[in-house]
Amino acid sequence: MFRFIARRLLETIPVLLIIVSATFFMIRFVPGGPFTAEKAVTPEILRNLEAHYGLNQPLHRQYFDYLGKLAHGDLGPSFKYPNRTVNEIIADKLPVSLELGLLSLGIALALGLTAGIIASIWKNTWLDYTASSLAMIGICVPTFVLGPLLVLFFAIHLGRFNASGWYDWQDRVLPALTLGCVYAAYIARLTRGGMLEVLNQDYIRTARAKGASELRVIFKHALRGGLLPVVSFLGPAIAGILTGSFVIETIFQIPGLGREFVTSAFNRDYTLVLGTVLLYATLIVTLNLVVDVVQVWLNPKLKFE
Repeated sequence: MFRFIARRLLETIPVLLIIVSATFFMIRFVPGGPFTAEKAVTPEILRNLEAHYGLNQPLHRQYFDYLGKLAHGDLGPSFKYPNRTVNEIIADKLPVSLELGLLSLGIALALGLTAGIIASIWKNTWLDYTASSLAMIGICVPTFVLGPLLVLFFAIHLGRFNASGWYDWQDRVLPALTLGCVYAAYIARLTRGGMLEVLNQDYIRTARAKGASELRVIFKHALRGGLLPVVSFLGPAIAGILTGSFVIETIFQIPGLGREFVTSAFNRDYTLVLGTVLLYATLIVTLNLVVDVVQVWLNPKLKFE
């Protein structure tokens, strides 16, 4: 296992380098610059700003300078936030996005696993049809549609939760529910399919023949194998929850890193865009590695190869 993890971590280095390089040059080739939208900026001031941030250097020089700072953990200064570095902005905004992601993941797992297990146990009954229908609706409705609908009903009409902000628990319910429901739908369908396949295996029939209770059959024997499709999905799902927070944080005015990434892209804040892209890429690669390790732990037939 340690050799497998070490090899995957070594493979991550060139992947992250390619991502950083592609992002660096793509954002430079986009029309406009970090100071072109400023009001009443004279050519002299613009030249001074570019010299201060090193933007007057040749592009290849800027690229290697950035890689040199990145090797020391320095993501550079922000072009739009005076006297603030990208490291400080990420340290300030990332906990909000992580909290939103964890809440959404908890909702997705709680709703999805429960609906999938119920649908598999009572196959072809009204419970199965109801859970499958709700899961299909959740897959078809995007977050930018579901979010305003939840705000309209729960925040405006009922007044039970807040429509924006990030101050108390009432601010967290709607955004977490919006993001979690979409992935709960996928998890429900994968859980149902995995459980139905496992429940038809010989060792499940043997457990029942030995007199094991239905709860013991489900939770001790069937659940471990039935959750394998869900575990495989959790890697890209968590990545989708993290990147999906871009839309959610914008809709609900949440001061997280996703909203900061969208703003930095519009403002051409090169260093902040690079820093957030690198952070999300690192999180996604790490999560995929964790999912691969958990898969081998759940399924002894798999090997660390």
